[in-house]
Amino acid sequence: MPGIYDEIGEQKAILSILEGVVAAHQSLEELGYEVVRVPLLPPIEEARETLKALDTDLVFNLFEGFDTRPKTEAAVAGMMAEMGFRYTGCSSAALALGLDKAKAKDLMRAHGIPTPEHQKLTPETVDSFQLRFPCIVKPSGQDASHGLSANSVVSDQPSLERQVAMVSRSFGGDALVEEFVDGREFNVTVMGHRKLAVLPISEILYDLPPGVPRVLTYAAKWEEDTFYFNRTKVACPAEINLEQSAMLYRTAEAVFRLLVKRGYARVDMRLGEDGIPQVLEANPNPDITPGSGAARQAAAAGMTYTQFVDRLLSMAMRKSAV
Repeated sequence: MPGIYDEIGEQKAILSILEGVVAAHQSLEELGYEVVRVPLLPPIEEARETLKALDTDLVFNLFEGFDTRPKTEAAVAGMMAEMGFRYTGCSSAALALGLDKAKAKDLMRAHGIPTPEHQKLTPETVDSFQLRFPCIVKPSGQDASHGLSANSVVSDQPSLERQVAMVSRSFGGDALVEEFVDGREFNVTVMGHRKLAVLPISEILYDLPPGVPRVLTYAAKWEEDTFYFNRTKVACPAEINLEQSAMLYRTAEAVFRLLVKRGYARVDMRLGEDGIPQVLEANPNPDITPGSGAARQAAAAGMTYTQFVDRLLSMAMRKSAV
């Protein structure tokens, strides 16, 4: 039986992980490491036994969860920590928080970090909606733009109800509804622990006709030869002034220290009408395949892909597994 993502045509994001595995493997061998790929298979108990059997100094963690069960990404990181492995990337707690978008937004608001007003809704609670249109509706516990399309931006109650129902049916659980910010869109990759490295800023550029929502949809990320894919580009480094750059860097660092703490993550932001960055979300352990946003920003910072992989590995070797 196909998984949810396959049923709604969103398997490409999952398959792209394999490209990252191949690229990272090649880079690690270039760096002189002995590398063994370890596929993890469900159920989670079997994955635990596979990890227990490992005899290794370090795990380069590219596990992104089992199909339709994104929370297993954090569970596997937690297992590695319990077993005493050093591993690349973020902690189990950071990965879990990255998939609880509403909780992350609540934390940001509590600490004075601007993020759009939001609500979690289901078809049964959609009548309690109290935000301002337009809004964007997305799965509350997914990444990789799963569930995002032009229909995700809604401007009235009937379209809100339809989209909440679609998200709830396709992905289960609540839909995250937030007020739509239509300003310039940027993302920043942050790496480190106590001392942070912030890579050059990327801007998402939309060449869309009037009336078509400026949204980084699933198609824009993963489906070549689609309208959104061909009309969505990335500029890195972004063409912004020093004041805007400083605001984006400060915001990205604040989000990282609050939600992620160590490892590497991408922070997505849009400029509000007042020019202040509004944080859309933080993505711990983002895609690092060649051509991904993180790899593109590393290249803009002067790193080859292999040097980028080495940087992630070096951070893991300096930290304890927590």
